[in-house]
Amino acid sequence: MTKRIPLNLLELVGISDNQTVREAIEAAMENAKLIDRLGFKRLWFAEHHNTQNLASVSTAQLIQMAADRTENIRVGSGGIMLPNHSPLQVAENFGTIAQMHPDRIDLGLGRAPGTDGQTSQLITRSSSDAQNFANSIYDMIGWFSDEGQGKSVPVTSTVGTGTNIPIWVLGSSMNGASIAGQLGLPYSIATHFVPDDYKQKIETYRSAFTTSQPTSQISEPYVMAGINVIVAPTDEEAEKIWTTSQQMIADLQTGKQRKLQPPVDPATFGSEEQRKMMDGMFSLKAVGSPETVKAKLEAFAEDSGVDELIVVTYTYDPEDRKRSMELLADLWFED
Repeated sequence: MTKRIPLNLLELVGISDNQTVREAIEAAMENAKLIDRLGFKRLWFAEHHNTQNLASVSTAQLIQMAADRTENIRVGSGGIMLPNHSPLQVAENFGTIAQMHPDRIDLGLGRAPGTDGQTSQLITRSSSDAQNFANSIYDMIGWFSDEGQGKSVPVTSTVGTGTNIPIWVLGSSMNGASIAGQLGLPYSIATHFVPDDYKQKIETYRSAFTTSQPTSQISEPYVMAGINVIVAPTDEEAEKIWTTSQQMIADLQTGKQRKLQPPVDPATFGSEEQRKMMDGMFSLKAVGSPETVKAKLEAFAEDSGVDELIVVTYTYDPEDRKRSMELLADLWFED
């Protein structure tokens, strides 16, 4: 039997067509309480801007809300897009949360803008080049240390002092994998939407991994990989629920802005060209009955050799998502 590696959830706070933003956030918080009870290890909130179907914008505030409502699960960012933020302010925000929830907060960092080019111009604060990224991480490690002082500047974060928040590097490219390894940090690979060459990216990370850098926080490579998951009583029902995700990605490809749409008949969704595109983007997914999903997750865990899995689940109906989480926990934590 495949080793049961930890299971986590990436939360983007999807907004369905029949929901308000407030209702979507409330549903995400209810889901946080559910997966905390079910035994998931981490709940990470993403950062996206200028999208009508996602409310995961103010990431630190969502993390604070979820941490307040849960007891055991680690809560963090998947991730904070660092060029959009002042590193000191990130350290202060996360340090404040960690003061109230010690040893439960993660900080995942990315270099992408998390939005379109026009919106990026409004929010970008710094360069996304690798050296600037590394320097910012170096300072944040100092601000989270027992000394509480930035490594490059004699400035303290005060609230971050002594929190020792673990930092992860998020990435979807070979370059991102290499940066994570060179910094000596755990790596979260975005295989849920960029599955191409994922084995090579993981190997690039492991080959580049070093413990000799001042940013190094772990003694050996550690990888988390993303995968799209929907569990329902039957394969047919899960595939229909999955069409909500397919419609969302089709909208993204065409520039259409709308909330998450209700499921449709999979046989009638999209053109042949769209279906081929979806199959390529989502070649790594586990959608189906508990038996189907269990087999696919085990195969991916075995094939990739990763240390943890982080699942992404969009549904139009919050009850379908709740059921998917419960069925997923049953099939993965049963042993």
